[in-house]
Amino acid sequence: MEKFYQVLAWASLFIYWLSIAAVTLRIVFKRRVVGVSLAWLLIIYIIPIGGIMAYLLLGELNLGRKRAERARDMFDPFAEWFQRLNDCPGHQPHLMSEHARPLNDLCENRLGIPALSGNSLSLQDSPQAILRSLIDDIHQAKSSIHMEFYIWHPGGLADEIATALIMAAKRGVEIRILLDSAGSMRFFRSHWPRLMRHAGIQLVEALAVSPLRVFLRRMDLRQHRKIVVIDSRIGFTGSMNLVDPAYFKTNAGVGQWIDVMVRMTGPSVTVLNTIQAWDWEVETGERYLPRLPECHVPSVSDDADTVQVIPSGPGMPDEIIHQVLLLSIYQAKESVVITTPYFVPSENLLHAMKAAAQRGVAVDLVIPDKNDSLMVEWASRSFFSELLNAGVRIHRFHGGLLHTKSVVIDRNHCLIGTVNLDMRSLWLNFEVTLAVDNAEFTQQLNWVQQEYIKQSTRVRPEEWEKRPIINKLVEQFFYMFSPLL
Repeated sequence: MEKFYQVLAWASLFIYWLSIAAVTLRIVFKRRVVGVSLAWLLIIYIIPIGGIMAYLLLGELNLGRKRAERARDMFDPFAEWFQRLNDCPGHQPHLMSEHARPLNDLCENRLGIPALSGNSLSLQDSPQAILRSLIDDIHQAKSSIHMEFYIWHPGGLADEIATALIMAAKRGVEIRILLDSAGSMRFFRSHWPRLMRHAGIQLVEALAVSPLRVFLRRMDLRQHRKIVVIDSRIGFTGSMNLVDPAYFKTNAGVGQWIDVMVRMTGPSVTVLNTIQAWDWEVETGERYLPRLPECHVPSVSDDADTVQVIPSGPGMPDEIIHQVLLLSIYQAKESVVITTPYFVPSENLLHAMKAAAQRGVAVDLVIPDKNDSLMVEWASRSFFSELLNAGVRIHRFHGGLLHTKSVVIDRNHCLIGTVNLDMRSLWLNFEVTLAVDNAEFTQQLNWVQQEYIKQSTRVRPEEWEKRPIINKLVEQFFYMFSPLL
């Protein structure tokens, strides 16, 4: 019997070693950022069995067989639809600014989606104003409402929106709603899904979370886009989930969430609608390709906004929003202002920000003073010294959890959307960003950013270096795992 246990022990050790070797080789031969590979190797060596299980569950971008097959089958018809936008009179590359033209070229070549002129944009920076505007537009809807959100949290004005949607459905408006399963868990457990479906609303749970699917699909892959399209005429996107901040995470100790949304009319609304149609088909297999937008020919004197809609995530070109962000920062000549709730940058993004500051560009980073993710908060702090030494100005916002995701370049070009400056948003989740080429709209966004800075405390390099040693150790610990956050 003793010999049997010895053989069993040696066999177990051999299987364990073989598993470690196999996963190590898989990590090494998988083409990705070196920091991500090293972080995963560190995890499987520190937590051997748990690390292997974590990698198999979360280590690779696995959309699931059915969704991956749908995405492949969808690519050609959607690519053809986007290609036809080049014939839209609103596609006028020669009217774009020197900042916008390279972004348009990048997105056309990689995504096949051109920038379109002839849009009208309104920046909404108050949660109450955003939700009231949505309610008013839903009440005016005549034919269709298409929505997708990461989080729908019942309570307050979010319930008024649900009621408005049910009323719209009863008067014959066709409504499709796509909500992320994990982010909207509270909503799906409420009475609202039953009431909506009873009224005829098509409500779909995206990327359903289930223990039965853990080895079939990466479970932390999330649908993080926020899109509303009403009558194919009015579009909303930005950082705000469908929540009333007065009823959302009130016990988290970070204050109310601070967000912005863009309300848009014009040809780019149809592009947003098509991205929502893509997500709907990936999840359900049902195709609803919108009609091509009606565009007018803009003149040089027009002040209509040129908008580049940039989606990212599985099925889209790798790192497209990451590339757009880097290109925008490298083009900056005077100033860069960034607001983000979660700041865990890639090495390339970190270098771009430092290089901009070191060549004399005024670089301001605005982040929340308190974060709802403890790991992200400590990992973010691990980058402060390097950025401060390069001349980047860091501001910690005290007016709540600053959730706005925005970048303003030289006060005349901006990026605004759903993307956090962390690895998860830039490389993994379904996201969408608008690149806006309009000085007036960009100035409005810059004013909002400056108000955030007024409600912030600037991190001073000399004071930051005096923080306790234990803080530095904790920061360094989470820094090692930052490529995975």
